Amino acid sequence: MSALAPAHEALTILIADDSATDLLLLSTIVRRQGHQVLTAANGREAVEVFTRARPQLVLMDALMPVMDGFEAARWIKQLSGEALVPIIFLTSLTDSADLAECLDAGGDDFLAKPYNPLLLAAKINAMDRLRRLQATVLQQRDLIAKHNDYLLHEQRVAKAVFDKVAHSGCINAAPNIRYLQSPYALFNGDLLLAAYTPSGDMHVLLGDFTGHGLPAAVGAMPLAEVFYGMTAKGYGLTQILREMNAKLKRILPVDMFCCATLLCLSTDRRVVEVWNGGMPEGYVLEVTTGKRTPLASRHLPLGVLSAELFDDRTEVWPVALGDRVFLLSDGVLETADANDRLFGVERLQQVFDTNREPDRLFDDIEQALVAFRGEARDDVSMVEITLRSGLATRATGPLYADSGQSCPRDWSVNFEFRAETLKRYNPLPYLLQLLLEIHGLRAQSGALYSVMAELYSNALEHGVLGLDSLLKRDAQGFAEYYRQRNERLAQLDSGYVRVQVQVVPNGAGGTMTLRIEDSGPGFDVEKVLAQPMDIDRLSGRGLGLVRQLSRDIRWSDGGRCVCVEFSWEALA
Repeated sequence: MSALAPAHEALTILIADDSATDLLLLSTIVRRQGHQVLTAANGREAVEVFTRARPQLVLMDALMPVMDGFEAARWIKQLSGEALVPIIFLTSLTDSADLAECLDAGGDDFLAKPYNPLLLAAKINAMDRLRRLQATVLQQRDLIAKHNDYLLHEQRVAKAVFDKVAHSGCINAAPNIRYLQSPYALFNGDLLLAAYTPSGDMHVLLGDFTGHGLPAAVGAMPLAEVFYGMTAKGYGLTQILREMNAKLKRILPVDMFCCATLLCLSTDRRVVEVWNGGMPEGYVLEVTTGKRTPLASRHLPLGVLSAELFDDRTEVWPVALGDRVFLLSDGVLETADANDRLFGVERLQQVFDTNREPDRLFDDIEQALVAFRGEARDDVSMVEITLRSGLATRATGPLYADSGQSCPRDWSVNFEFRAETLKRYNPLPYLLQLLLEIHGLRAQSGALYSVMAELYSNALEHGVLGLDSLLKRDAQGFAEYYRQRNERLAQLDSGYVRVQVQVVPNGAGGTMTLRIEDSGPGFDVEKVLAQPMDIDRLSGRGLGLVRQLSRDIRWSDGGRCVCVEFSWEALA
């Protein structure tokens, strides 16, 4: 546009000049361009006018009495804060040092005397574009900050819910668990869960989802729901694994999955059962010998394979009191130092080799990571579980809100589980839930499940499958026992396990009789019962446990049938 054309949008412009002639000339030119004009005769007056009227642009003479343009410019820049108020110096100065001082004082451009109206209009328009750009940037910054605060609030709420779901088990209450979790982002892509089964065994899951942060944690809540719900009902690892894999396969996108190690640690049976799908090697650490048994990954992660292709086979290892199971995520091994070297498996093995105090092993590994001074590239998680006696604070089961008046008090039921069912289905959780409809038995749920699990296991393994418990005389025999179990179970084409439950009321209390029968050859009951209890033996502890937990136990039909009783009294 021409110098005399009206402005696209009128600005309020402050003109500060001690020359009345120059002030009148500039005011006339600026007004004819369509802008509103404020005037000042010196620097102090310019600062006062700016403070009162907040003009959008300043034309400032450099040399003025009372306060020169340099000082006035500094004050105006300070008063304007984050907003850009362009200052164009009006000057006849030509020395480079003088012009540099104009810029140092906060000036954005120069206008040399005598004034050229066309050049003045162009400079005003250019400064206005910069001013608008700065205002847009500040507005967008504030909008981004507002949205960021909103997202952080949502994430904090989501994380609070996530933490309650993910840590609703015994991870923070069990005295035999030590763990370290250092999330790479607000949400942890690693998932650590622990819970007791009804019989007092402990299930532990360490999982590592693809990626970091919220996307990586999306699958954690349904996974935790399956883990805690099925563990509380007494399901074994294979059933839990199948359900978790099916759920993740159904809900996760194709590029997401969960590497996981799931284990069951049993104080009563002195075993650890493990499934590792895509996680780094864990270890069973024998305290007495220092031997490390690696728990290698032998499966694909959860959420990758269809239900038909998923492999739920587990490994079972004997453990003694004081032995430890150590699990870690790959974030531990991939921690990098300043030279981009990884912490790696070798450094971890060195810590294991140099440790002489098993109680300090977890601390030694943590200190080694700190001494390595590495930078985490992923979520970092470690967990150590120690086998201790007296931990079987048997799961109390869910709290019930019903009145008790609908309790079934006089009934019986019979089941027969045949070969195809025995190969694929664990009936114990279903039977336990059925029995816990009897309100008087709920306080004994842990003992009841332990007895049921032991008797059903004996009927299946020794009766139907014909396994010899004496195989478990040492660690090698123990592994052979479970190899044969899996092999014979896969080939099973006949046989049965029958379960009969009978409930008889007795006043306001009652008696529950559980009868389990198998198709096996039976055994010499008197001979087995005559053997002394040996808590260090890898076999033969089950029957002793059953005798301790049940009111009465009887065998018949050459050991092929066993009957136990549980009774309860009316609540006062």
